[in-house]
Amino acid sequence: MGPLSGFRIIEMAGIGPAPMCAMLLADMGAEVLCIDRTAESGLGIPVNAKYDLLRRGRRSAALDLKRPEAVQTVLRMVERADALIEGFRPGVMERLGLGPDVCLARNPRLVYGRMTGWGQEGPLAHASGHDINYIALAGVLHAIGRKGERPVPPLNLVGDFGGGALYLALGVVAALLERERSGTGQVVDAAMVDGAASLMTLMYGLHAAGRWVERRGENLLDSGAPFYDVYETADHKYVAVGSLEPKFYRELLRLTGLEREKLPAQHDASAWPAMKERLAAIFLSKTRDEWCRIMEGSEVCFAPVLTMSEAPGHPHNRHRATFVEHEGVVQPAPAPRFSRTPGVIQRPPSAPGADTENALRDWGFSAEEVGHLLASAAAGTAAKR
Repeated sequence: MGPLSGFRIIEMAGIGPAPMCAMLLADMGAEVLCIDRTAESGLGIPVNAKYDLLRRGRRSAALDLKRPEAVQTVLRMVERADALIEGFRPGVMERLGLGPDVCLARNPRLVYGRMTGWGQEGPLAHASGHDINYIALAGVLHAIGRKGERPVPPLNLVGDFGGGALYLALGVVAALLERERSGTGQVVDAAMVDGAASLMTLMYGLHAAGRWVERRGENLLDSGAPFYDVYETADHKYVAVGSLEPKFYRELLRLTGLEREKLPAQHDASAWPAMKERLAAIFLSKTRDEWCRIMEGSEVCFAPVLTMSEAPGHPHNRHRATFVEHEGVVQPAPAPRFSRTPGVIQRPPSAPGADTENALRDWGFSAEEVGHLLASAAAGTAAKR
């Protein structure tokens, strides 16, 4: 199942974007083995393993990489792997003896995927940081927010997951594809600051053309335009309107009853504040469900603003199985979709070290070798953590 079926990938356990990337690759059919630590590391947000959804789809083997036997274990697996992904600060893998030069020497066909916030080099390469910092430096955070208000962090979707995990996944898959022609692997350097900047390409182009100002809430897509915004309804819920094109804007005016009024041109920015007030008052006159009955499925470009509890139950999401229940946990389904080789959630999340013995045997280690690694504490299991 999945277009990456048959590919074997090693994931060095981390937080945020690297696990997300590993989840995406596993959802697409790759066999991904997560190399976890043998002791509590404080990684991530404490949560029961079954709810740690970024760990879904792959097994876990716990190794103490401070021990030479554990490092050699990973290098033996590298010989059988198609790719390795890691999300440590620059130099960490080299100090462990698992840097790209060492791994590519053991397996010249290996694709070595590296995920960092700032990149492998540069003045900030070794500085601490999180999503909010990377998107701040890329010019993204400054652009997100309402007029007169502070920038709003867009969860950790832009840096960690959009600019990080997705770009690393794309890079790894592209390098695997290129390897089929050249027969040689390579290093993929995915930095969240780079990916976040790349996601802003449209806005940078508009800014260069003089069509995007650096004041929040005054542009087409940042809540400045009255026809691209979120409005409160009578029951204190919200609806989202995205009537950018003229024909969609005309439908918005028709269904709100404004088409009979003499109105300024759609893109007269000087009139936007007054139009927003007018639309806000109209949307407050009905409940969210009432507006759904009027606008949902129309040419307005409309949707109710659903909570995470509501989204899985929406008829459209149910029809497409956008969310699935797997092992009793409702979660987003694998994406994107493939007509012939569909992705699938291969297994529920594994607790660190839960699969050490079986995974090592499947990667070519004898029962005697696995026993030695466990006895020496170079490897561990979930029960012994």
